[in-house]
Amino acid sequence: MYLIVGLGNPDKQYERTFHNVGYIAAGDVAEALGAKFKKKECEASVAEAYVGGEKVIVARPLTYMNNSGRAVKQLMAKYKIPEENLLVIYDDYDLPKGKIRIRAEGSAGTHNGMRSIIGETGKTRFPRIRIGIRDSEVNIPIIDYVLSEIRKEDYPLFAEACKKAAEAASDFARGVNIEAVMNRYNQK
Repeated sequence: MYLIVGLGNPDKQYERTFHNVGYIAAGDVAEALGAKFKKKECEASVAEAYVGGEKVIVARPLTYMNNSGRAVKQLMAKYKIPEENLLVIYDDYDLPKGKIRIRAEGSAGTHNGMRSIIGETGKTRFPRIRIGIRDSEVNIPIIDYVLSEIRKEDYPLFAEACKKAAEAASDFARGVNIEAVMNRYNQK
């Protein structure tokens, strides 16, 4: 069983913000796996699919970014998800906009959603897909930037990045080894 979590904020006002690219990518994962977000449980909106007989849960926490770990911890406990079968997709200010980077494990870095997940679960050895959001032309405080709306001219770039992240997550859900996923999707 796999759990794929896209981080974001649940309110409509955040729908097209940089901080919600994880939510957008989770929607792309669900679509790729033929699943729909039909239920709410464990403080998350959840879509379920079966891939090669294996259950895959795609989730969007409804707890707001800074408390994402509550939903992840509850889902992991309910479905007995092993740490290595959790994959988290989220925005990363340290990467240029539109770039994706996959890691097999690691720290939270400066991301509050990841801090919450690691703090709540006590786990760090799970894969993650980071979608770059930094725009070198914009010079405003990070907190204001991540909650600002993606510019219309950048929609295609972020749509492509989210689709690529969803492809990588779908491969992971199909049982492809994370190192192979990294080799295929990490952009030089």
